[in-house]
Amino acid sequence: MTDPVRVALVDDQQLVRAGFRMVIDSQPDLTVAVEAGDGAQALRLLADHPVDVVLMDVRMPTMDGLTATARLTADPDAPRVVVLTTFDLDEYVLEAIRAGASGFLLKDAPPEEMLAAIRTVHRGDAVIAPSTTRRLLEHLVTAMPAAAAPAQHDALAELTEREREVLVLMARGRSNTEIAGDLFVAEATVKTHVGRVLAKLGARDRVQAVVTAYEVGLVRPGS
Repeated sequence: MTDPVRVALVDDQQLVRAGFRMVIDSQPDLTVAVEAGDGAQALRLLADHPVDVVLMDVRMPTMDGLTATARLTADPDAPRVVVLTTFDLDEYVLEAIRAGASGFLLKDAPPEEMLAAIRTVHRGDAVIAPSTTRRLLEHLVTAMPAAAAPAQHDALAELTEREREVLVLMARGRSNTEIAGDLFVAEATVKTHVGRVLAKLGARDRVQAVVTAYEVGLVRPGS
């Protein structure tokens, strides 16, 4: 058996952490290795206790989740970060992803969605909860129109026509298997295209690539 995925819970509400721990520790392939009540404490603990995935709340005392995420993901060997959010914190979600988070999860999501998110981010090969991700991204882009940086447009121009097709399907929440079916190609070919898209866009993972697709206007809400 492989070692379980190590998870860090960072939230200032002890009851929330206790609930998450109960669910996560009930799974044979997952384990809670670190708990912290704010971003500063999380950074101190994670310096000595490496983990694979961090569930990070946004609003916390001493150091918020955005600052902690940015500092944590500055390390190339940093764990994946999933930001815990609610719809009334939309602007913070986008900032967190720009800071290096690999995705986000609604705090009231059902337990099975949280478990799936941890496993998905650990694999690094899919967008978290596609329907939720797309809905939140469209809400973000509609509420916060922002001009894309010139570098983003330049990076997009480097994509081949097929790579742009793949990016659009990624932004629509399609999995590698679904994209392969849509384009009538092998799933291994899709994985190659996805890797090239991430490299050309300088994206850490699929979620950041999808954000770029929305910001440059390649994909628009409702499309």
